[in-house]
Amino acid sequence: MRISSRLRALACLATAAAVSGALSVGAASGATSPGTSAAAPAANAAAVTANVTANLISTEATGSAHASQPAVTGENQGSSHACSAVIVVGHQSCFALKRNGVRPTAASASPDAIPSGVGYGPSQLQSAYNLTSASAANGAGRTIAIVDAYDDANAASDLAAYRSAAGLPAANFTKVNQNGQTSPLPSAPPSGDDWTVEESLDLDMASAICPLCKIVLVEANDDSSDGLYVAQTAAASLAGYISNSWGGSESSTETSQDSQYFTHASGIVTTVSAGDSDYGASYPATSPNVVSVGGTNLKTSSNSRGWTESVWNTTPGSEGTGSGCSAYEAQPAWQTALNLPSGCSKRVDNDVAADADPATGVAVYDTSNGNSGWQEVGGTSASSPMVAAMFALAGNAGATPAQDIYQHTSNFNDVTSGNDGTCTPSYVCTAGTGYDGPTGIGTPNGIAGLSTGGSGGTETVSVTNPGNQSSTVGTAISTLQISGTDSASKALTYSATGLPAGLSISSSGAVTGTPSAAGSSTVTVTASSGSASGSTSFTWTVSSSGGGGCTAAQLLGNSGFETGSASPWATSASVVNSDTASEPSHSGSYDAWLDGYGTAHTDTLAQSVSIPATCTSADFSFWLHVDTAETSTTKAYDTLQVQVLNSAGSVLGTLATYSNLNANSGYTQHSFSLASYLGQNVTLKFTGSEDYELQTSFVIDDTALNVR
Repeated sequence: MRISSRLRALACLATAAAVSGALSVGAASGATSPGTSAAAPAANAAAVTANVTANLISTEATGSAHASQPAVTGENQGSSHACSAVIVVGHQSCFALKRNGVRPTAASASPDAIPSGVGYGPSQLQSAYNLTSASAANGAGRTIAIVDAYDDANAASDLAAYRSAAGLPAANFTKVNQNGQTSPLPSAPPSGDDWTVEESLDLDMASAICPLCKIVLVEANDDSSDGLYVAQTAAASLAGYISNSWGGSESSTETSQDSQYFTHASGIVTTVSAGDSDYGASYPATSPNVVSVGGTNLKTSSNSRGWTESVWNTTPGSEGTGSGCSAYEAQPAWQTALNLPSGCSKRVDNDVAADADPATGVAVYDTSNGNSGWQEVGGTSASSPMVAAMFALAGNAGATPAQDIYQHTSNFNDVTSGNDGTCTPSYVCTAGTGYDGPTGIGTPNGIAGLSTGGSGGTETVSVTNPGNQSSTVGTAISTLQISGTDSASKALTYSATGLPAGLSISSSGAVTGTPSAAGSSTVTVTASSGSASGSTSFTWTVSSSGGGGCTAAQLLGNSGFETGSASPWATSASVVNSDTASEPSHSGSYDAWLDGYGTAHTDTLAQSVSIPATCTSADFSFWLHVDTAETSTTKAYDTLQVQVLNSAGSVLGTLATYSNLNANSGYTQHSFSLASYLGQNVTLKFTGSEDYELQTSFVIDDTALNVR
């Protein structure tokens, strides 16, 4: 059974967040840690890195860095659960632990002024996991979703305080309910179930690791129904990287929950905290569809890394990272390939780990639910959003993100000391060389281990193919904008070969000009970041100005819907759209938005046109954007048919059928020859049909019917 429907107006929240749903929650600038110059010789790189680490350790020790660990006292050696510590079937608990004796304090207005003695800040965490350069440069355009329960009314302002104090740039932040809608939001959590600390922890850690990423907070109605699972599904429609800092006990139904809630499109990363109650498996961390994240104790050191880690285990049997052998989940192939000792034939959590010990916890700012500012927080609730943000920095996850980790073991810090309990086989609860349950493959050493492909995490450039093009001698073309993406989020420079005479491409990818000679050529456009490149090829046909009485022309009226009304198109209700936040147009201010309601619904868009018999060609084209809340990668639930009808309304031909399986992040141009309809009066019709739940939006713009 698929999840309940979402409203059309919020169906494209991932796009809306980028355009108008973004909330700037503070901007600050301040001194940053010294780093390796891009021009520094390789021979000096190690020395520069060592100096950076030494400076961080030194300033931390004196309490003058972003933040630092407090001096150890009897009062602050313990911690308390933010949420219920009792894990029972049917209830999910958050895994945040507040360090005792660290009194909440109000925020400072100054950049780089997280108070000393409330835990690690961004600079320390980035240093510990070799992320300083990546955190400064990567992540723009990527979205991290945080899934939690109940509403944190102060989430935006608290996040602003954290980022300002940490010297981080303004946040692009959005908050939605479990169905992906901005309202109504859930109620506040009960005073004894402090999910607001959890939410602040998650938002702050995502910010600390990936300051340039967008963040969306998805709030479930509560922690005792299926709301958190529903919210997970909504998150997968809004973001490419999802963090879940909660869990419960395993049950025999979890394998069906895997397929219902944790099966997403290729490349979507879901991280899940392993729990805080020492040795023992919890769900959904045991799902093979997620990246299971354990916890460590992270301390500064005089070694070459500048840091050391061991398994987090504060109180044997009650407080420490979770790990275990699942009772129900089959062992995935990437764990079986490790040839682990016998004794556990099922899925082992964890896959990876990061700092989680409240005694080496992180600085968090929260003023909701009776909290009053800065405090130190730990638990595997800290490590999950950190790892999700690291995946976002890497930006190139494979179809099974957890498997990426096992294919890049050299890119992790192997944690070899400590345990979270006593068990058989011992590797499930005791650290050792190579894989172990509490810390998995280890803790990230940079971002190369969190990408698909080769062990180096190869940078890739992809260029969107604009489709075959046609134009006429002596007629200026409409600007053709070529777009591409770089896995390292670098700026791209464009070049082209094979462009028809009279056309040129700018360094930003805009093709302009007036064709001066007839002919057909293969155009190859290349986009380069300076360190990687990618190309795409398409055919460009230039025709003479016409012949045999045909005047070259574009025949469709209101082809880009820029009149703001439908005519001469015939449409169902509310198809012409100017909501540039939810569904931006390909160009101009208007488009045609079919469906997107999440209920059984049909929208149509049609225009009748006469194609002159004196012409020799007729080419129909349009730009299409598809976004969906459907999670299936194999079944078409919602469809868009593009058809040619005669004057009586009978279908002469179906040009194409698109569906939720064609969801894309931008627009794609589609072109079809209508030469077989020369001399006829035909109707070009789009019919979008949704099933009873989970929206799919088909957005059409910049249509054309060019004849010559």
